[in-house]
Amino acid sequence: MTLRELTMAFFQHHAVWVYVILGLLCVGLAASRPAPIAHIFMAISAAALIYPVTWYALHRWVLHGKWMFKTKLTAGIWKRVHYDHHIDPNHLEVLLGALYTTLPTIALTTGPIGWLLAGPPGAAAAFATGLFVTCAYEYVHCIEHLPYKPRNRMLTYMKARHLEHHFHDESGNYGITNFAWDRLFGTFYTRDMRQRRSPTVFNLGYTKEVAQRYPWVAERSSGEAPDRPTRRRSNV
Repeated sequence: MTLRELTMAFFQHHAVWVYVILGLLCVGLAASRPAPIAHIFMAISAAALIYPVTWYALHRWVLHGKWMFKTKLTAGIWKRVHYDHHIDPNHLEVLLGALYTTLPTIALTTGPIGWLLAGPPGAAAAFATGLFVTCAYEYVHCIEHLPYKPRNRMLTYMKARHLEHHFHDESGNYGITNFAWDRLFGTFYTRDMRQRRSPTVFNLGYTKEVAQRYPWVAERSSGEAPDRPTRRRSNV
């Protein structure tokens, strides 16, 4: 796959266009309401800075927690936004986050801090920043999973670390575009640092035995709780 083909596949996903269009609308809203440029800049900077730690926390303690599949209310959400992605890591349809989870998360993460710094224009600017940063994250995420070999050394490094998270040990390397928080919290690793592959790297601990007690994910997965990734031909 070439970079052009990857980019075309990325922009075929409806979520990308929602982020871009909604982000541009928020930029227009922020520009239509007068506010000090310095305050708007602080709102944008705060949103950009808070995003990586928010993603790390959600990825580690929510998506890789052992509680979402235990209730019928959250099992379907967990299946769509993370379980399916680990079972079938290179499937584009579940590679990008679901809008019904990402949009509220971005708004709650960025909107309040933007409002505190610059009122409604700051909230709009911060939300737009979160949307555009999400686009960047998702684009890098596609590079990490789709059959494209980066020429950039940094992208190659990030892809290797993220694929270790998916194919070697899921309890680490939670970052997407950087691993600063992994280093800070002791979850960063390279494969040579962990010789043994995790037995739950693909099913995230949702084994056949666990599925018997908490069946809601398995019921939505044709009764399966596999211990290896789904193999399919590339859909792009």
